[in-house]
Amino acid sequence: MSTAFYTHTDCRGHDMGPGHPECPQRLDAIEDHLLATGLDIALHRPDEVPLARHEDLMLAHSERYLVELDEFLRQAAETGEHRALDPDTSVCPATRQAMLRSVGAAIAATDAVIDGTYANAFCAIRPPGHHATRSEAMGFCFYNNIAIAARHALDVRGLERVAIIDFDVHHGNGTEDIVAGDDRILMASFFQDQIYPYSGGVPMGDNMVNVPVPAYTRGMEVRELIDLHWMPRLEAFRPQMIFISAGFDAHREDDLGQLGLVESDYAWITQRLVDLAERHAKGRIVSCLEGGYVLSSLARSVAAHLRVLAGV
Repeated sequence: MSTAFYTHTDCRGHDMGPGHPECPQRLDAIEDHLLATGLDIALHRPDEVPLARHEDLMLAHSERYLVELDEFLRQAAETGEHRALDPDTSVCPATRQAMLRSVGAAIAATDAVIDGTYANAFCAIRPPGHHATRSEAMGFCFYNNIAIAARHALDVRGLERVAIIDFDVHHGNGTEDIVAGDDRILMASFFQDQIYPYSGGVPMGDNMVNVPVPAYTRGMEVRELIDLHWMPRLEAFRPQMIFISAGFDAHREDDLGQLGLVESDYAWITQRLVDLAERHAKGRIVSCLEGGYVLSSLARSVAAHLRVLAGV
């Protein structure tokens, strides 16, 4: 079985304006690096990436939120202009299609990995999702791709236990809001303390393993914290599938945070998760792109992540 690489041109249509760090060029940088390094030939690209349905979105979001956001998106489409939800997060006429395609990719990847079509999968999608709460869009995020995929594995596909791993430099507050208290899900994360969204210091549920770290923490320290805090809980939980919110903005070159990870750290983290999945989850992993805003370090870090997933 191979590693699947899910992406779609619709994900490039979402644009929050000139100079915004969460830009379509992020996906171009990843694709260009995969081609330049030859890594693309080790990945399988599925022929179809579906659009998410309303019932998929309901796995993680409230009906009221979905209706209100749909109206906001409809108005943007009618005017043909950008509309801002907050100072950092806006929509354009193509945003809704990108959002639905991103969630659709995460769900399709989940189904394909559960069905055994692929060993694991990476979704190069945008907009990202881990700041989107059950009832609020924020932090560049609208629908919570990874929370929806995890709930799909549980509620639709019948798995009993899944883990969500979040290694973005920013706390995945939206995912925590959605899954806190759901004992079928264990969420483990590290993130830089005291930066946006200024949360995570006190976990919202017993199924959370939050590891806030101070600015300028380097990769070896993060590795030690993962072994100390994540791994014992994950081993005891024995997840049947692992979902990764893969943010690469903890890289030392990324100026949206101040952590000190490099590509080898992302490879090490990925290997720990691959080994865990082999022991407990039949190797099943679905990883979805979150942050990472310096194009060069983003592309190199995604490649390091993918090399481990693909075993090349």
